[in-house]
Amino acid sequence: MSLLASLKMVMAPPHPEARPFLLASGAATLVTRFLGKKLNCPKLKLVGTASGLFFGFCLYFFRDPERTTPARSDVAVAPADGRIVSIEKVAPPAELGMSPTPVWRIATFLSVLDVHVNRMPTAGTVTRIAYHPGQFLNASLDKASELNERNALSVTLPDGRMIAVVQIAGLVARRIVCSVTEGMQVEAGERFGLIRFGSRTDLYLPPGVEPLVAVGQTMIGGETIMARL
Repeated sequence: MSLLASLKMVMAPPHPEARPFLLASGAATLVTRFLGKKLNCPKLKLVGTASGLFFGFCLYFFRDPERTTPARSDVAVAPADGRIVSIEKVAPPAELGMSPTPVWRIATFLSVLDVHVNRMPTAGTVTRIAYHPGQFLNASLDKASELNERNALSVTLPDGRMIAVVQIAGLVARRIVCSVTEGMQVEAGERFGLIRFGSRTDLYLPPGVEPLVAVGQTMIGGETIMARL
């Protein structure tokens, strides 16, 4: 990636979910800095500095860069940025009502430094959305798929096959955002949600489809090809 491309990604506009955090931290920064200077209070100045740093962190964390999705209908692209932590054959989440036949699951871990906007891996129709409350274990652990808070989506492809995408809350994540609804038509690379402050996104491929990626590989959401359908 070129330096210019890297700067564009870092300086990308924030996702709308950032607004409450930016407004609160921005207001806190201005007020405490002003009062700290006016009252000559070092503690207020320190609070203002901390608020300003949090404002900058939120701008970075919630960045939402544009992505160029491959113009192909025969591939599944990464639903999230991050590092692949596991690839194994397991049954899709029971709450989606899909076939219990084991399929390949590709788990991508998102650190607080990754872009956290989730994107659709393929075009299709959102068949079912199922939210499951749970724990907040480290999202890089295998058991996070079953034990952590999660939001699962099944998507029916144009040829009738199905895939599943699961948003999983992590150690410090406390809110999963999903912006699509059941019955909605979606396109590959389309934004569909976000998970705040560290998380994981699992992709369940259709039966018979093999992964084209490896554990440890870094994904770019909406761009990296994960499998050929």
